This record gives sequence, structure tokens and C-alpha cells, in this order.
Amino acid sequence: MDASIDAVWRLEAARIIAGLARMVHDIGLAEELAQDALVAALEQWPESGVPDNPGAWLMAVGKRRAIDRIRRRQRLEHKLEEIGRDLETQAPPELDVPDEEHIEDDVLRLVFTACHPVLSTQARVALTLRMLGGLTTEEIARAFLTAEPTVAQRIVRAKRTLSDAGVPFEVPEGPDRAARLSSVLEVIYLIFNEGYTATAGDDWLRADLCQEALRLGRSLAELAPGEPEVHGLVALMEIQASRTRARTGPSGEPVPLADQDRGRWDRLLIHRGFAALLRAKAISEPSGGSGGCGGSSPHTTPGPYVLQAAIAACHAQAPAAEDTDWAQIASLYEILARVAPSPVVELNRAVAVGMAHGPARGLEIADALLDEPSLRGYHLLPSVRGDLLARLGRAAEAREQFERAAAMTRNAPERKVLLDRAAALATT
Repeated sequence: MDASIDAVWRLEAARIIAGLARMVHDIGLAEELAQDALVAALEQWPESGVPDNPGAWLMAVGKRRAIDRIRRRQRLEHKLEEIGRDLETQAPPELDVPDEEHIEDDVLRLVFTACHPVLSTQARVALTLRMLGGLTTEEIARAFLTAEPTVAQRIVRAKRTLSDAGVPFEVPEGPDRAARLSSVLEVIYLIFNEGYTATAGDDWLRADLCQEALRLGRSLAELAPGEPEVHGLVALMEIQASRTRARTGPSGEPVPLADQDRGRWDRLLIHRGFAALLRAKAISEPSGGSGGCGGSSPHTTPGPYVLQAAIAACHAQAPAAEDTDWAQIASLYEILARVAPSPVVELNRAVAVGMAHGPARGLEIADALLDEPSLRGYHLLPSVRGDLLARLGRAAEAREQFERAAAMTRNAPERKVLLDRAAALATT
């Protein structure tokens, strides 16, 4: 029974918290009320069974708890007193099932609130997984290899910060919406990336985090169907997730993209990714656009997630690694560097240019990043330089770079791969 309740909670948590937050205008209090409803379910459902509409049951209990809170705390704001009176005049809680459109609006408000830029990135990630993913504090801590009390403090502080800052429970409009949407997408992609390539620990990837990010992205695409960047992010994650089975060897060791068995790539996820990319292009270019590995429209410039999805599509379209259209990928990275310039994008461009136009050209771009402060502890810079140097026949320099990258990474499987590459160069 506990497993059934856990499954229901993961599906319904965001809706319950969002619906209660609309009423009490405080997501911290809304989560407390939702947790009270979950406790009630754990106490009653093992004997009575899971109700036909468990979401409505949990919402009804949450509403009753809200009324009880209001009655007990007479000094609450006048608005909460009004909410309590209003709730008492509504139909019996067991019969009060909000319409689907209202629920979806509430969830979208919760997404934008949990990912508000007033919070630190770490706080946004933790709060999103807690509120929208239904994950426990322990699960979030385990996923990010962080102490549970640290995660708990982040969540508590995040809720307090939102309350103290008076962040409204709403979907912003105009320029504010665009700014907040970028924060939402960043959080979801950070969750996906931590699952796709773990920054630390003994595992190369964590499929559960990838799946959670995909679920959040797909839900956001349903809630905000007119946002091309949302569909672009979903497309990017779908295509990247399609490689999961091929990204590790028999012992869990990382397998580079060029060496992966493409027959193990998930064609359904690739198809879903291409469909999401087409939706993004259709919104951006009402007259229509080509799917898959395409460049930018002469009239519109795609956003960064659409561009990254197009790059991923180029890899997905190649039957074998040697068939990859690296020239097209390099062109897309050049556009991405203009749309969303960053040292990491420039490093990825160095890889693409090195494959399309030779390692010397790629190394020139990578070397220009050596004095970039944000990359001083970034192990992929020496890793990329090591690969380019090896292709140029400069084995001793390449070995030194791979050893340096291995010393920087906190991921055990990745460290072994880098040290193996360095050792192989010692014999050449």
C-alpha cells in the first residue's frame, strides 16, 4: 500500500500544493497542508483503500486542514480569514473537484514561483524537485550527493525567501515572463544534466534524475504550449536521453559518443525529440521549417535550447559517427555562441570546429579559453585540449592534459577513462 500511496503522491503532489498555494498565497504553508493530507492518506488508505479520485481526496483534506489552521490562528492575515470563510461556504470537500484548466493554471504558477530568480540556483533545484517532483529531502540529497540537513535547510530558506520577498503566486507577463522562463528552463536542464553526467560519485549517470527532468519538461510543454524554448529543451533532453543505454559499458564505464553502439539508441525518444523540435520551429517560424538537423531561419534566430536540440538532432541523424555533419554542427555552435555566449559554449564549439576543420583550428579556440576564470577548475577544458593535442600527434602534451583533467573531476568512472587515455599515450 505504501508503494501505491508513494506513486499517487508523486503524480499529484504538484497539483495539490499548487491548488493550496493559490488559496493561501504561501507555498511553504501549502506544502505543510499537503503533507498533512499525505499523512492522513498513510493513516486511512491502508484500511479504506485508495479512493477512486485520490487527487481530489488529498485536495479535500488539504482544504480542511487550511480551515483548521485558520481557526486555530486567529491572528493570521485578514485575507486568510476570508479564505477560511469562503472555504466553509463551498460544497463538501469530498465533492469539490477543481476543473482541469484551473489545476493546470495553478501548477504553472507553482513552476514559476519555485524557480524564481530571487533564489539561488541550488535552492531553485531543491525546491523544484520537492514541490513539482514530489521527491523527499532524502531523495534529493542522495541524487546530488549532498547532506540531507543541507538540502532541508535550502528548502526551508527558499520558502522563507519567497515569503519575505513577497513573490506573488502568479505567471508573470511580458519581459518578466521571459526572464522567469529562462530560470525555469535552467533549473530543469540542470536536473537533467546532473543525471546525464554526474558531477561526482561512483556513477556515470543517474537515469532517475534524467527521467524526472524529462517529466517536468514534458509537463511544462503542456502547460506552456506556445513557448518554443520549452519545446526546444524537451527536444534536447529526449534526444540526449535516447543514448542512455549506449553511454556505459559492461562495468558501468563511460562510452564516448563516437564509440557508442547507435543501434542501442532509443528510437522512440529520438522520434519524440524530433517532434518537439518541429513544434518549436513551427511556433518560431509560422510558415514552417525543416525538422532535424537544420540551421536558423533567415528571418528568426532560434533560442539556445532550440539550437542545442538541433545540434543533438545532427548526431541522431548520423547512422555512424563518421557520418556526422560536423560542419553543420560547427555552424550551429557559431550561432549559439552569438545567441547565448559562454565559455562552455565556446569550448563545445572548439570540439565541433576541430572535427569539421581539423584539430589545429579547434585547439586555437580552446587555447583562447586558458585564461578564462570560470574554467580554471573545469576538467573538460584540459580534456578537450588533450584530445585535440593527441590528434595533432603531440602525445606528451596530450598525456599531461588528460592527467590534469583526471585530477580535476570528482566522478570516479570519468577519472578512470581519463587516466586510461593518458596511460595509452605513454606508450606512443
